[in-house]
Amino acid sequence: MKKRTSLVLVLGLTVGAVLPMSATVAAEKAPYDVTASNPTKQFGKDAKVNWKKGQAVPSFVHGMLSAKAHKDQHAIKQFLKDNKELYQLDADKDLTLLEVQKDELGSTHYDFVQSVQGIPVDGAKFKVHTDKDGIVTAVNGDVFPEASSYFKGKLKANVSKNDALETAWKSIDLTKEETETNAVDPTGKEVEDTVEKAELVIFKNRNNFHLAYKTNLQFIQPYPANWVVYVDAVNGNILDSYNAVADGATTGSGYGVIGDYKTLNTYYQNSTYYLYDVTKPMNGVIETRTAANQSRLPGNYSVDSDNKFNAVSQGADVDAHYYAGVVYDYYKNTFNRNSFDGNGATLRSTVHYGRNYNNAFWNGSQMVYGDGDGVTFRPLSGSLDVIAHELTHAVTEYTAGLEYQNQSGALNESISDTFGVFLDKGDYLIGEDVYTPNKSGDALRSLSNPSLYGQPEHMNNYVNTTSDNGGVHTNSGIPNKAAYLTISKLGTSVSEKIYYRALTVYLAPRSNFSDARAALLAAAADLYGTGSTQYNTVASAWSSVGVY
Repeated sequence: MKKRTSLVLVLGLTVGAVLPMSATVAAEKAPYDVTASNPTKQFGKDAKVNWKKGQAVPSFVHGMLSAKAHKDQHAIKQFLKDNKELYQLDADKDLTLLEVQKDELGSTHYDFVQSVQGIPVDGAKFKVHTDKDGIVTAVNGDVFPEASSYFKGKLKANVSKNDALETAWKSIDLTKEETETNAVDPTGKEVEDTVEKAELVIFKNRNNFHLAYKTNLQFIQPYPANWVVYVDAVNGNILDSYNAVADGATTGSGYGVIGDYKTLNTYYQNSTYYLYDVTKPMNGVIETRTAANQSRLPGNYSVDSDNKFNAVSQGADVDAHYYAGVVYDYYKNTFNRNSFDGNGATLRSTVHYGRNYNNAFWNGSQMVYGDGDGVTFRPLSGSLDVIAHELTHAVTEYTAGLEYQNQSGALNESISDTFGVFLDKGDYLIGEDVYTPNKSGDALRSLSNPSLYGQPEHMNNYVNTTSDNGGVHTNSGIPNKAAYLTISKLGTSVSEKIYYRALTVYLAPRSNFSDARAALLAAAADLYGTGSTQYNTVASAWSSVGVY
């Protein structure tokens, strides 16, 4: 019998249980000796510093960190060499520059990844930020200096990439063939809807480091999944795994799920109108498809003969298409971000997924919406904040890359909820338009009152659990409350700028709540100045939820 993964009735995510870890194969080593100098002594008493328990390097340092300008990557590497006592890394050997970006404030951001013998350390992103004058103002990320000396001799994989992928499939009790749906597009061309990837990385598991393959298995049947499975590249053991599915021209018209009239950007071809929008300045398109109540992706295009999508059964199609355009326009007009990847990628939605399916999710490449069972949910594409939530998961994937477990996963959820509120201004409820259609006044979550829906809103009530990838849907209530306190004081237009800058500039894959506070404060300082009303409001909001 094949494994079945239960689906949790929460916004935008189906949650797979984490598989048991195998015994570690590397010899146990003591935690790295933390002997770094005091950053406040090194950079001055005004430097603001975050540490994570057990890590030898601060995860976030913010302030005026250099006395002279650093105008290029060579100067930045010299800065790191000058501060080697603190960061404990060889800037030439241990750090690989991924990207240099200059933003609208004139700040420059240098993104590095830590590597060992040229192999990236999983999750070890390291960022150095300078202001318009080249003064270093922040250094953040998660690096592990002990990784460089952990391995003796040259690293060599005894397991091939193909064997690692086979092991990953076996670990979830499925084969690739069992997940393929053989879907075709309107031209009859087969669409590949199962994706498998494998990358050689250095993986930190407790106090041990492993040469491992980080594999991704993305599929839609027999359940939606974006499995991340770490396979030891030396002996083939499974080191860790989790399901990272993140909860997802002509002018026509139609009526949405709740009967509201909408104009639609459509496409005419061969006497048929498609929900296919080519009007946006993007490389791809905004397209909407239907699974016709089957469990297959991407499904067939949503079409109509007279460009009037007025049938009740088309309401989910209308809303998915229209709201995807609203979210695209929001990111483009507010932040000049062209689609979720910043490069104009296609926004694809599939509606009518499954039968009585009470969920919506982003599967790593597109949005998927069920019709609900009419009791717990009506069609989930009928809510703007649901669609904003799903597409923000995609933005997060292409920016901060917040790992979907524990505090970083709860932040991932909270960021999606928060941007849902930014788009649905003045409404701090999530999913109320589609949740329990026969019962008024309730919702999935509330940013203003998380406890109303069973979420903690202070660190005193943080839930330690192994379920739901470490409680990502539960503990998101804490950063959600901080977001509410920020938005209610500063308003949407100020708050969204702070949050977007923190997400795209400062947050990193393994950022925790404390890092989020630091990232938002750094963003507020960049935009409005340290000690400004905006800066102090953010600080107060996070202090109010017990994150200092």
